[in-house]
Amino acid sequence: MTRMGPQLPVAAESVPGFLHPDEGERLYALALTASQQGPCLEVGSYCGKSTVYIGAACQVAGQLLYAVDHHRGSEEHQPGEEYHDPALYDRAAGRMDSFRTFRDTLLRAGLEDTVVPLVAPSALAGRHWLHPLALVFIDGGHSREAAFDDYRTWAPHVQPGGVLAIHDIFPDPAEGGQAPYEIYKLALASGLFTALQTTRTLGVLQRVR
Repeated sequence: MTRMGPQLPVAAESVPGFLHPDEGERLYALALTASQQGPCLEVGSYCGKSTVYIGAACQVAGQLLYAVDHHRGSEEHQPGEEYHDPALYDRAAGRMDSFRTFRDTLLRAGLEDTVVPLVAPSALAGRHWLHPLALVFIDGGHSREAAFDDYRTWAPHVQPGGVLAIHDIFPDPAEGGQAPYEIYKLALASGLFTALQTTRTLGVLQRVR
């Protein structure tokens, strides 16, 4: 039986990344509704796989997606690490650089008038942020420090009724790192969010007040 997902402007599997199609389709559905109420924002764009899903939904609503990423790679993307991609290594600079591939993804997907790249560390990009957000997707660095910085920077800007989605939720430490799960639990403990259905490792919460 043929899998029927959202009609994306570019094949998601053509974009490097680690988002499962089930998770991408859930993000698309969430953003399709949320973008009717305001702009969306993602932390950790990498090469743009999640950007295609969320951006395509925002484009339907004529809304913007802010894409926050320093594009120098997280800890696991560095040379010698498990998820290092040599194609994204800038030998001249001696550093990772996913921004060139990310821009190519936006061009191929026709999302250059929908997605606003913010090429900066998450906390820096959000230091003077004032605008309420209808959806925030956190998929940045998975160290405890990075995950907590992302949560503390962006969760307060989710408007009432809006969505906070967090990738790589692993309740069992044997299955994956715990930092994203810790901020998921922190959001619930705050009393500001209630849990919605989880899709694979994509935790989804809605702001209630």
